[in-house]
Amino acid sequence: MTTQQKLITIFKKLRNTFGKQNWWPGDTQLEVIIGAILTQNTAWKNVEKAIINMKQHGILDIKKLYTIKTDKLAQIIKSAGFFNIKSQRIKAFMQFIYEECGGTIEHLEHMDTNRVRELLLSVHGIGYETADSILLYALNKPVFVVDAYTKRFLKNHNLYNGIYSYAEIQKYFMDNLPHNIYIFNEFHALIVFLCKTYCKKIPLCESCPLKNERKHP
Repeated sequence: MTTQQKLITIFKKLRNTFGKQNWWPGDTQLEVIIGAILTQNTAWKNVEKAIINMKQHGILDIKKLYTIKTDKLAQIIKSAGFFNIKSQRIKAFMQFIYEECGGTIEHLEHMDTNRVRELLLSVHGIGYETADSILLYALNKPVFVVDAYTKRFLKNHNLYNGIYSYAEIQKYFMDNLPHNIYIFNEFHALIVFLCKTYCKKIPLCESCPLKNERKHP
């Protein structure tokens, strides 16, 4: 079985077991982007509280986020943790959208994926995982998002023997999966669900739906 066949088999098994994950939760592109920034180093439930608070304050809008004072924004998103840092990052992103993209996210949709990624990474506080989350989940660009769960999944199942850098792991998936937005989206979400449920730091291999797919060294 080729690597591609192996990954697709795992993908289908996880989807059949857990169902479609319907990521990323958010009513608008802006909400998805804000969620991607806020979720850095915190649990999603804390992000949800911050986003609800932003909605209640009526600031989930590009212009309003561009003009709001950083310290005021920090208090509104306090539940997300690291709120002073994250408020600065949101402000930096809004400055980028407002000043470089004419105040609209749609401007990025029509650009080449690599160029958009380059621009996103130039924004203060936007790293690889956040940039790729924005590309995939907000802009529907075909990139595979890598996170700590992805690395744990690969190690626990002995699927990958290369360098454990973000770029190399991303290349592994993108070289061995169809460049399909749905597959990239759903597979990443399913891996996260698997790792939260079974593929933990101390894995529950005997009850894992992939126990028969596990490769031994």
